[in-house]
Amino acid sequence: MQNNITKLQELQKAALLGGGEQRIDTQHSKGKLTARERIDLLLDEDSFEEWDKFVEHRSHDFGMEEQTIPGDGVVTGYGTINGRLTFVFSQDFTVFGGALSEANAEKICKVMDQAMKVGAPIIGLNDSGGARIQEGVGSLGGYADIFQRNVLASGVVPQLSVVMGPCAGGAVYSPAITDFIFMVEGSAYMFVTGPDVVKTVTHEIVTPEELGGASVHTRKSGVADLAFENDIEALSYTRRFFDFLPANNGEKPPVWSTEDPANRVEPSLETLVPSDSSKPYDIKEVVTKVADEGDFFEIQTDYAQNIVIGFIRLQGSTVGVVANQPMVLAGCLDIDSSKKGARFVRFCDAFNIPVLTLVDVPGFMPGTSQEYGGIIKNGAKLLYAYAECTVPKVTLITRKAYGGAYDVMASKHLRGDVNLAWPSAEIAVMGAKGAVEIIFRKDLGDEQGIQKRTDEYQEHFANPFVAASRGYIDDIIMPQETRQRLCRSFAMLRDKQLENPWRKHGNIPL
Repeated sequence: MQNNITKLQELQKAALLGGGEQRIDTQHSKGKLTARERIDLLLDEDSFEEWDKFVEHRSHDFGMEEQTIPGDGVVTGYGTINGRLTFVFSQDFTVFGGALSEANAEKICKVMDQAMKVGAPIIGLNDSGGARIQEGVGSLGGYADIFQRNVLASGVVPQLSVVMGPCAGGAVYSPAITDFIFMVEGSAYMFVTGPDVVKTVTHEIVTPEELGGASVHTRKSGVADLAFENDIEALSYTRRFFDFLPANNGEKPPVWSTEDPANRVEPSLETLVPSDSSKPYDIKEVVTKVADEGDFFEIQTDYAQNIVIGFIRLQGSTVGVVANQPMVLAGCLDIDSSKKGARFVRFCDAFNIPVLTLVDVPGFMPGTSQEYGGIIKNGAKLLYAYAECTVPKVTLITRKAYGGAYDVMASKHLRGDVNLAWPSAEIAVMGAKGAVEIIFRKDLGDEQGIQKRTDEYQEHFANPFVAASRGYIDDIIMPQETRQRLCRSFAMLRDKQLENPWRKHGNIPL
């Protein structure tokens, strides 16, 4: 008995040390926390229950049998964030560079399986050099086992990936399947093939940061959702983000107490939209001024900025926001913004999060680059997402809602539950000038006549009244009462029930 206790203590000590003091110091010198330090910051104090602390790899090739460390490079288990259960795995770069082994993968799969059984989110803290080369196909099989669970868990429990170091090769595909990816600037990078391979194959010379750093994936590729300065900030924001999410697809999001009255009036919204419809304004002002305590957790802040997505609370309940941004590309929908909006709407729909859509969109972005890049299929993704969505949908048109983009942005025709408009709303096939130049093309030489026709079109169509007369708009509201009307609408829709026809799955245009 005593021998076993002594051995237990020795193994525990070895597991806690990971790759040893020297490698821990190296990790700290790079501004990175260790795997266990990250878990301590992410989870509530003393809530972490570790599994498989004593698991070791089973490889006997290349002298690996002489190199065994309890835990084998990943820390797994469960705990709570603000009292709510979550499962977590944290890769330990101090042990074999965090490389994935067969045993390592089995540990990760075990917590993922359990998370599915009990209906709790999964958070992965990624810091790995990739597959453990010494194990060959065994490590590759481990990746595939994880991928399979990522797919099965998709839409069942929320999956969050926080990339805090290297994530290369096969390692990138697990985060790619998860719902959200956060990265740490300067230390995290993601790429399928590293700079050396790129140089060999394409003769391009590029640094890891240039190839797959946080700025690349949050600004250019859209692979990652947010980037943070360091580990501490990333984990702090992950905790805050977690509070917006439900535990699984069978639950509604948590409700948090608020002292912000639902009937709060916002007079500043009365003058937000310029009288000149060609002038921009910041749609985020609407979002923050209607949200509880002005709290808006924006996602993909630096990517496809012509559309804004993120989470707010109304009367303490989570609401997903999708909003056209007139400050960027006049709020037009293009390839990137359509994909960004579509994925977010589908996440909200999967996890019972109501969707608020703020519309100021002059149409889809024209041009050869958009057409050649597949704007038709990509724009259809956003259309598909809204049409498929069964959660409560409330839409507010603040200004322009032109053409097919009007249809796409959660219109009444796509089963919008409550569709509202400000008096400044313009709902038409296109802008007055463009419409008149098409309808009265033969009169283009008559400037006075064209101007008169433009004014007539503007007066007749560039307003919310025609749409309201047909029931496409449920009500025209004053901007200052927006928060009150939104709160009432979502409260009314709280017990909404709507199911799509049975199918194995739809075939969204990819």
